[in-house]
Amino acid sequence: MTTDLVSFVSRETLFVVAYVCAPVLGIALLVGLAVGIFQAITSIQEMTLTFIPKILAVGIVLLILTNWFLDLLVNYTELIFSEISKM
Repeated sequence: MTTDLVSFVSRETLFVVAYVCAPVLGIALLVGLAVGIFQAITSIQEMTLTFIPKILAVGIVLLILTNWFLDLLVNYTELIFSEISKM
């Protein structure tokens, strides 16, 4: 195994992780921000209020983007196996 292959696999792994995690974390951030602004405006200081909207938003994003996530992960797995066969 060469250092070029290790660098390539590491870089591709980080990109795949970022592509899969970014939409989910971004939606959770936006929903948390919106709920925080709502709490500040209405002076409701309930700590558990943010969990339900975040869980629903993340669940909806996961349902919508599941096909894309699976396609990305399958392509990554095929790439890794093709690189293994070249060794």
